Amino acid sequence: MIGTIRKHSSWLWIVIIVATIVSFVFFFSPSQRMGNGGGGNDNFGSIYGKKITREDYLESKREFYLFYFFHYGEWPDKNTTLTAADLDREIYVRMMLIQKAADLGIYIGDEAAASEAAQMLRSLGRNGQSLPEGEFVSQVLTPEGMTAADFESFARHDLVIQQLVQTLGFAGALVTPQEAAIAYERDRREISAQIVFFSASNYLSQVVTTPDAVAQFYTNYLAAYRLPDRVQVSYVAFNVTNFFPQAKAELAKTNFDEMVEMNYQKLGPDYFPDAKTPEAEKAKIRDIIIRQRALTAARVQANVFATAAIQDPPHPENFSAIARQNGLVVQNTAPFGSQYGPDEFTAPGEFTKAAFALTPDSPFAGPIAGPDAVYVMALVRQLPSEIPPLNEILNRVTQDYQIREATAIAQRAGTNFSLTLAVQEAAGKGFASACIAAGLEPQTLPPFSLETQKLPELGSHANNLTQLKQAAFGTPNGRSGHFEETDDGGFIVHVQSRLPVDEAAMKSELPQFTENLRRERQNEAFQSWLGAEANRELRDTPVYAQQAAGGAAPAQ
Repeated sequence: MIGTIRKHSSWLWIVIIVATIVSFVFFFSPSQRMGNGGGGNDNFGSIYGKKITREDYLESKREFYLFYFFHYGEWPDKNTTLTAADLDREIYVRMMLIQKAADLGIYIGDEAAASEAAQMLRSLGRNGQSLPEGEFVSQVLTPEGMTAADFESFARHDLVIQQLVQTLGFAGALVTPQEAAIAYERDRREISAQIVFFSASNYLSQVVTTPDAVAQFYTNYLAAYRLPDRVQVSYVAFNVTNFFPQAKAELAKTNFDEMVEMNYQKLGPDYFPDAKTPEAEKAKIRDIIIRQRALTAARVQANVFATAAIQDPPHPENFSAIARQNGLVVQNTAPFGSQYGPDEFTAPGEFTKAAFALTPDSPFAGPIAGPDAVYVMALVRQLPSEIPPLNEILNRVTQDYQIREATAIAQRAGTNFSLTLAVQEAAGKGFASACIAAGLEPQTLPPFSLETQKLPELGSHANNLTQLKQAAFGTPNGRSGHFEETDDGGFIVHVQSRLPVDEAAMKSELPQFTENLRRERQNEAFQSWLGAEANRELRDTPVYAQQAAGGAAPAQ
């Protein structure tokens, strides 16, 4: 179970603490909405030694559904991302949290619960007016088989869980102003540095390539050229952008602005680092909600096509024929493996998983939702694993050989220059002068800090930013670091100086930085507790047994 909890840990944290936005909507068929779920034969297990009843389970399930309704604006009706087992896990985690809060004596009074419920109803109203509770019950809850009592219980328990998070994460939130200031200076202090790269591409001309050398390289690295089991499929993609106009029109008829504002208030001003103003952050929230609604519409259309095309017994020829009748374009992928998916587009993991589950007797799958489209697919052919003969992949093998040899030459050059540089710097020669004398091209970098996420000046070496920061911040001022090997050669960084922190900026930003640091530490403390607690306390539940049966061993 702990493996699953860890897998979803960051998501659980968001679910528990804030009303965040995700790029998918959860859907279930009406018959599943308030179904039994949980353990079969009324065996719902126990948590903290307390036997879970059917009503306990269904109450938690109703509350979980209400959570999604309030935070995502609609009911779960058609799900492609959350499986029944995933849903069960979240329901049991919610039960565990509520039970733990009760054991700790965390209590929410009627006034606070009523205030929370009123705030939720205000989020559903328009023009600043709250949605009347009677209208909410009759129009929203009753059609879903829920009552006002379910809503009141949900509002109370949501506050209980928030209080529990604050209580269990309290130790992590104890960050003193002095500690925060030290962390701020560490993260924001910039370094002025120069760098010289030893790139394999600059040494390709020194590689001697012979047929025998390439053949030997191929023989030595046969395993690297083995093609895995592959599959080829045809597919129809319902692109999300085609449904943007429909989504915008539908949202224009709702309390869209209030929904955006509610999510902005919940997420806070720093949720999107690249959004510099409240308006920019709200624009991102607005775009995500529109995309979410468009994906819903895309799935509806994909489902209509899938229902017409996927028949029993299956007739593969129907797939293309019905697509043409509906003006849809059928495309074929090149054969692809289970680890990397199609080359033609970035497919969601479920697409690749479904493709490899296809068989001649069951050749169709879908709809499958991804971030940019919803797909329906049909099997074209299956190909077994094989190692292509050298003559079929000669160009690829030759290039691999040349790059490997050039990388080795570059790394030898970097190592040798590092030794020479140390001697020359000891004699008083500057870094740039030593590089130029050796025929190298030193580069002056713009100031950067541990917090720097992008350094465009690195160009093709941008993926080495983390390694660069580690090397630079471990090198004293006025000194050059050791040669650092990379996949394409390596580099040497020379630290000129550490720049003073902008005192005005620090004074202005430190309060928010401190708050974010405390929230991060609180998050870490709670996550640590949640992982250990779920691993232990959910052992006596069906959801744990299902996970274990699926091959995921619990952490010890």
